[in-house]
Amino acid sequence: MTDPTTLARDYLALWNDDDATSRRRRLADGWDPDARYADPMMAGEGYDGIAAMIEKAREGFPGHAFTLRGLPDGHGSFVRFSWTLTPAGGAPVAHGTDVVRIEDGGRIAEVIGFLDGDVA
Repeated sequence: MTDPTTLARDYLALWNDDDATSRRRRLADGWDPDARYADPMMAGEGYDGIAAMIEKAREGFPGHAFTLRGLPDGHGSFVRFSWTLTPAGGAPVAHGTDVVRIEDGGRIAEVIGFLDGDVA
């Protein structure tokens, strides 16, 4: 089983990476080529769809970063963790919880994201 804390930190590092080429490398290194992502605000599939989705989110929240909130946990092929989105030096604008499904071999196959309360 993939270590839940390592997976969560790597996952958030992908979202926080400000270089599109580096983000693509992170996707290729840790995600299945047919991976899917869905949350209440957006969805993407495959490397292209997920990369475009992350880029759009980064454009909508410039200068913001995701940080891990609490301890990630795992059960079978699933990892669950919570996060906070905060601008540099500011108050959090969003909190959420993501559930990640890991395929055999440790690659991310699917992410279902939940927003914990309203987005500011």
